[in-house]
Amino acid sequence: MAAKVLTMWILVGAAFALAAYRASRYLRPVFAAPAADRWDQPFERLKGLLADLGLHRRLLQIRYSGVLHGLIFTGFLVLFSAIAQSLGSGLIPGFSLAPIGGNTWIASLQDLFGVLVLCGIGLAIYQRLVIRPKRFEGSNSLDAWTIYGLVFAVVATMFMEFAFRLVAEGSGSPWRPVSSALAILLSTLGVSASDAATGGEVAYWLHVASVLTFLIYIPGSKHRHIFTAAPNIYFRNLKPKGMLPVPPPEQALAGVSEIDQFDWKHKLDLISCTECGRCQAVCPAYASGLPLSPKALIMDLRDFMADEGNGKAGPLIGGVIAEETLWACTTCRACMDACPVHIEQMTKIVEMRRSVLETGAIEPMLQTALGNLQQSGNSFGKPARQRARWTKDIGFEIKDARKGPVDILWFVGDFASYDPRAQKMTAHIAKLLHQAGVDFGILYDAERNSGNDVRRVGDEGMFETLARHNIDVLSGCKFNRIMTTDPHTLNGLRQEYRTFGVEFDVIHYTQLFLELLKANLLTPAGGDGARVTYHDPCYLGRYNGEFDAPREIIRMAGYSLHDMARCRENSFCCGAGGGRIWMDDSAMKERPSENRIKEALALGDATIFVVTCPKDLVMYSAAVQNLGAEDRIEVRDVVELIMPATTATVLH
Repeated sequence: MAAKVLTMWILVGAAFALAAYRASRYLRPVFAAPAADRWDQPFERLKGLLADLGLHRRLLQIRYSGVLHGLIFTGFLVLFSAIAQSLGSGLIPGFSLAPIGGNTWIASLQDLFGVLVLCGIGLAIYQRLVIRPKRFEGSNSLDAWTIYGLVFAVVATMFMEFAFRLVAEGSGSPWRPVSSALAILLSTLGVSASDAATGGEVAYWLHVASVLTFLIYIPGSKHRHIFTAAPNIYFRNLKPKGMLPVPPPEQALAGVSEIDQFDWKHKLDLISCTECGRCQAVCPAYASGLPLSPKALIMDLRDFMADEGNGKAGPLIGGVIAEETLWACTTCRACMDACPVHIEQMTKIVEMRRSVLETGAIEPMLQTALGNLQQSGNSFGKPARQRARWTKDIGFEIKDARKGPVDILWFVGDFASYDPRAQKMTAHIAKLLHQAGVDFGILYDAERNSGNDVRRVGDEGMFETLARHNIDVLSGCKFNRIMTTDPHTLNGLRQEYRTFGVEFDVIHYTQLFLELLKANLLTPAGGDGARVTYHDPCYLGRYNGEFDAPREIIRMAGYSLHDMARCRENSFCCGAGGGRIWMDDSAMKERPSENRIKEALALGDATIFVVTCPKDLVMYSAAVQNLGAEDRIEVRDVVELIMPATTATVLH
């Protein structure tokens, strides 16, 4: 007995020491990282942790994977009792869980959940061998198979130990139905009581070896998320989705150019990645063939962080992470919303973009757009006096919100003001507002780009210049609410301007038009049940939570809505966000906008593609033309559905 105890203490001590050593490679950089303010709202954090970890809220968005993970996860929670029993009995003579039900209700749970774990492993193997999701591309498959083998070994040796011991004792147990069935099988095969006693001891040591091997292996595996997922979810970002983190005032240069500049939460993200590929599966840049996989980005940063700790230094940007990878991101945030452990892929990209901008290494088209913004306050490079040129032929004069109070201050935005394809829609929105008797005004030449995409490109200085100008102008006006047609502008005014201590009541035009329809101040022309589909813009839906107002307008206008598979929170980005609309897209194998139009065409019966963003109107109209699908589907702004038919015809 003494030899067994001594052996167990040596094995367990060595295993924990080796596991700690392997873990230190990844944990040391986290604990040495700059501070992050993630300690607020403990109850809200705990509530989200229980939902995402305990209830598998995000994991179950892919039902098959969520179920198999739930089986393994819950099973292992119960099987910790069996592991504790095995290790405890070896380390401490006389240790037993029997006084608290180890041979009764705990035994039944161990048998039941042991089977569930094996079912989960079977489903996981089927997924890898048969289903073979594309999102697994680039993940470490050998790591996954190693874990499957170790988990199977832990559970199988547990069952064999219990079964052999039941044979040795000469009786079954109603509390262990699975183990008892195995014991009957062993007896049928001629295993004697003495042989079973030996077999039980062998199975016991194999079980201990499996558990300790699992313990040693985990810290160097992606499955370290067993320990890191819970804290990573708990310390998730609770600020509004539309607010990017602000560079610390003491930071000389904005952004991250070295791995050590990432704060501890960013680094905790890196070692919590499960390589499940959910972020990769929803990424429009990856789908279009650009050199960005959010999953690969996190894996590369993780490995680089660990290598630096071992003295293997090298450049972060331009080395580990190519500049082309950073510029591929549309900042749609789909990756962050899909991640089951709340990794913040997009914010890391923006942080590194900030650093790249400091060096002046910018692609030519983006350089031109930023130059235009600096000189003219808009990405088109047009004079400010031309911003309201679209108002000349609408038949009435729009109030100047700088000169008198208005109920609604319409912050029009660059594309709605300058792009010829969007200007027509802007004019008709104005006419409908006028028709409904809305007291509204605009800022005319005082308006500047909101800076939302400028900030996501990484130009903090220009964002602040644009934002402070707009804030000063808005602060000098009297209004009740701000309305904008552009979701990007909506996010900038509503969310990003909080950075400067101001909060405006900002609504999207669909929200106002829904109010007008419900108040019978506008009467829809009537769609006669025609089938349409609707695209949720990222910055209206995913960022700012507005999914229903456009859909209610569609229904009130008499149209039949047929949503695409990727809709609402899971909508697919048009490809314009994050400054991508200002960049070259010639390297794309398929533009995200064309991918989306193909999805709409696959519905078969939707002949109208409804949008609620001037950028979307431009992007998707071009996509329909590029695909030669003008005779099958038509892109329309939602306001066209409530216009008189004769008026709507003029737009085309």
